[in-house]
Amino acid sequence: MTEPAAAPAVRLDLPSGERVTHRDVAANGARFHIAELGDGPLVLLLHGFPQFWWTWRHQLSALAGAGYRAVAMDLRGVGGSDRTPRGYDPANLALDVTGVIRSLGEPDAALVGHDLGGYLAWTAAAMRPKLVRRLAVSSMPHPRRWRAAMLRDARQTAASSYIWGFQRPWIPERQLTADDGALVGELIRNWSGPRLPDDADVAAYQRAMCVPSTAHCSIEPYRWLVRSLARPDGIQFNRRMKRPVRVPTLHLHGSLDPVTRTRSAAGSGEYVEAPYRWRLFDGLGHFPHEEDPVAFSSELISWLKDPEPDR
Repeated sequence: MTEPAAAPAVRLDLPSGERVTHRDVAANGARFHIAELGDGPLVLLLHGFPQFWWTWRHQLSALAGAGYRAVAMDLRGVGGSDRTPRGYDPANLALDVTGVIRSLGEPDAALVGHDLGGYLAWTAAAMRPKLVRRLAVSSMPHPRRWRAAMLRDARQTAASSYIWGFQRPWIPERQLTADDGALVGELIRNWSGPRLPDDADVAAYQRAMCVPSTAHCSIEPYRWLVRSLARPDGIQFNRRMKRPVRVPTLHLHGSLDPVTRTRSAAGSGEYVEAPYRWRLFDGLGHFPHEEDPVAFSSELISWLKDPEPDR
């Protein structure tokens, strides 16, 4: 466990000056750090790579102000959560998410996921539909769309070259932590649209990645995704994901996203047997919730409050 080293790097206050509640909850055989603000129906926020809960700092304030219990969790192996030796396949990571919902004492949650967190949100909604009230995904196609794009779309394969690079042993970990996490800052800036993140926010991600074992744990889910493509466990997971999502779904994407092509993400609605809304943010890159937090939060809250979200 790396909590003593991780705590100063990840238990931060919000830029607004609001002090979130930091605590640990047990779920699925591990301990997970959460940052919590507000009261009301639970909205659980799932970060992507190469980030941690801090990526949702703007949405925590906005959601709490709109009457929600906003909780951002650190995924397994990241931030203040346990760094376990195993358990980085998407089915188990999705059980982490649904386990946290139960540990928070809630009957269900609206799941909001970005990048890898979006992949896990799709998975959790298909695997444990009774625990997911609504689903919002940013910058990530449905897992079956992702798999098809990686195997059949040369442009998406090229855009995801970093994932193929992660398949090498130990070298990616060293690259991510070299020069105080300089590569993390480079990736975030390269993947953003014209509205670049503040240096202070980038520095927070760099510090978090340099916490011992974080780089390795951050890469493990991507190793599974690629190495399992032709393995029985990966094929079985892909079949399980044929199960349709039966909760209202909001799908958000930046038009300038260089990592996940719009063409790859669009069309995920074919796996949703419920109201599905597609929202493309013009001029934004891979991190729309950080590049234009006001527009993103407004879209999300409007949809959460809509009693009958249309297709």
